[in-house]
Amino acid sequence: MARRRHLSRIAVMQVLFELERRPARDTQASLRRVLSELNEADEAFAQELLTGVLDHRDHLREVIQIHAPGWSMERMDPISRCVLTIGCYELLHRSDVPPAVVMDEAIDIAKEYGSAEGGKFVNGVLNAIAKGAH
Repeated sequence: MARRRHLSRIAVMQVLFELERRPARDTQASLRRVLSELNEADEAFAQELLTGVLDHRDHLREVIQIHAPGWSMERMDPISRCVLTIGCYELLHRSDVPPAVVMDEAIDIAKEYGSAEGGKFVNGVLNAIAKGAH
């Protein structure tokens, strides 16, 4: 199950990344396409994540901004920004995943897909959010 959820988080990150580039994009079609490429992903979990992130997007961005002083959302690496949004959503709105797992997953994805420093940045911001949320 852990691998399936990891792939689901990657799928949602990819959809969010596409959405930043093309705001009018059909997110459901994008998710279906990405999930078909990552055939072991947990489709229901990916759908819940994407819907939750999109429903709470403005608030999530505010929380990230508060916990990333000196970094505007536009200044952040795009992959880190997408990964942070997913991680922030999970920390604040999903009690079924322990905070340590959320942070480990986000750090791994940021390292794999983002900039060289992305993992450290994501770790710092999500750690601050986790401490502030509890």
